[in-house]
Amino acid sequence: MPQNAKQAIRGYHAHVYYSQENKEAAAVVREQLDEHFDVILGRWHDNAVGPHPISMYQVIFSTEDFSEIVPWLMLNRQGLDILIHPETGDDLADHRDNALWLGEKLELNLGMFERT
Repeated sequence: MPQNAKQAIRGYHAHVYYSQENKEAAAVVREQLDEHFDVILGRWHDNAVGPHPISMYQVIFSTEDFSEIVPWLMLNRQGLDILIHPETGDDLADHRDNALWLGEKLELNLGMFERT
C-alpha cells in the first residue's frame, strides 16, 4: 500500500538561490513572502552551505500553505531558481527524489545525506 503523503509530509522548505548580481531580486521575493504568507525565513547564506551549491536562503512553510505559496512563487520568483521539497524525515529522498524545481535544476551535493 502506498504511503499516505498527507501523513508523511510534515511541512515544506523552499530554497531560494541567488548570486551577488541578483541578490536584490532575492530580497524582493523574501520581503513579499514575509509580508503575504505565514512563513519562517532562514538566514541569508552568501556561500554554499549543506547540499546547496550556491548562495541561498530557506523558507519554511506548512502543508496547508503549499497551495498558496508554490503558485505564488511560480509567478513571482523574479527569475530565481528555487528548490521546493517536503519534510518527511528522509533528507536524501526529500532533496533528490521528492523535489520540485522552479527555474533551473541545480546539482546538489547530496553525499552528506547518503547512508553508510
